[in-house]
Amino acid sequence: MELAREELAKKLKEDFPIFKTGSFAYLDNAATTQKPKQVLEAMEHYYHAENANPLRGLYELSLKATEAYEEAREAVAKFLNAKESAEIIFVRNATEGLNLIAYTYGRAFLQEGDEIMLPVSEHHSNFIPWQQLAKEKGLKLHFLEPNEEGIITEESFRAVLNPKVKLVTMAQVSNVLGNIQDIKLFAKLTHEIGAVFVCDGAQSVPHTKVDVQDLDVDFLAFSGHKLYAPMGIGAVYGKKELLEKMPPFLFGGEMIEYVTKEGATWAELPHKFEAGTVNVGGAVGLTAAISYLNKVGFSFIEEREAELCAYLIEGMEKIPHVHIVGSKDPKRHHGIVTFTIDGVHPHDIAAIFNSNQVCVRAGHHCAQPLMKFLGTPSTTRVSLGLYNTKEDVDAFLAALKTIRGVMGYGE
Repeated sequence: MELAREELAKKLKEDFPIFKTGSFAYLDNAATTQKPKQVLEAMEHYYHAENANPLRGLYELSLKATEAYEEAREAVAKFLNAKESAEIIFVRNATEGLNLIAYTYGRAFLQEGDEIMLPVSEHHSNFIPWQQLAKEKGLKLHFLEPNEEGIITEESFRAVLNPKVKLVTMAQVSNVLGNIQDIKLFAKLTHEIGAVFVCDGAQSVPHTKVDVQDLDVDFLAFSGHKLYAPMGIGAVYGKKELLEKMPPFLFGGEMIEYVTKEGATWAELPHKFEAGTVNVGGAVGLTAAISYLNKVGFSFIEEREAELCAYLIEGMEKIPHVHIVGSKDPKRHHGIVTFTIDGVHPHDIAAIFNSNQVCVRAGHHCAQPLMKFLGTPSTTRVSLGLYNTKEDVDAFLAALKTIRGVMGYGE
């Protein structure tokens, strides 16, 4: 079975034109994924045959563009198991989506003295919006600290939860540690005190089947570009009853119902949150990416990434001076492994990998509060995608073995 998955991964890799441009191991999928020809062809067809400004035009091309855009919304709703497509708001990326929630729900419904809970391990995109909102409105932030394996425990969550907490926000999968949090449990506990739960799905939606109704989150945001879709398209899921109460995020064309000199009224959901000309080409690409993922199947994706993670970590643990950050259990990593090497700066590590045609990420990974908590300014991260093979991991491990020698430290 393992051999069959390896062969399938090699076959899938043929769908991605970028891998025909050279010989390299792309292991920076947590930053962005490569795009299959099915996505590129869908976008090319749209711009060749259906491009127009949607939603307002009554001519055939505009109607086709509108249809393509709304079909994308339906595809995302079905993909996340939302109750209806009106619960899906298109944005540029998860960052914009989380800002939308903070600036609209947060400004409208959180009051001075209210409290927000979030882990110290959050990506800056799910940290700074709440930090700034807290400063603006006189809110208090409570920071949850993970255990040695990067997990927020139920005990630590309950210890901070209190009646003043009105919002909890958390990534389902850490972009640094790769661990998955028990979002369903934390959403349940949050709702028991009457607060709302916001989920950052940027690193979970591409790697595991996410069901927003089963999780019972109030909001979830994700980026298309981490999902084998183009950059510049993402989505926010929100429960309809909450979205209807929230004010618009941006003002201008398309999001209005009626405008006078004295004021304006807003369009119905979901369009009141989508001001200006929308990214139909990106939405078409997202539809194609979702279709591609559904054909591949999340059972394959999860099993494949787990098997590659185990192979990766087993190899890393055999190399002296290499330290995996967080859990040593491959099942905890969900395609992401972050590490340090004694005496070698992560930027030097990444440069040496680059000279060996291996693409990894070095730095603080937009998670500086977590870096401070871990006691290190930066790390190196390797992250897997559905097209990665053991050959990619072998190239990574081969380069990893040379790094201290290249830097003059020896083995």
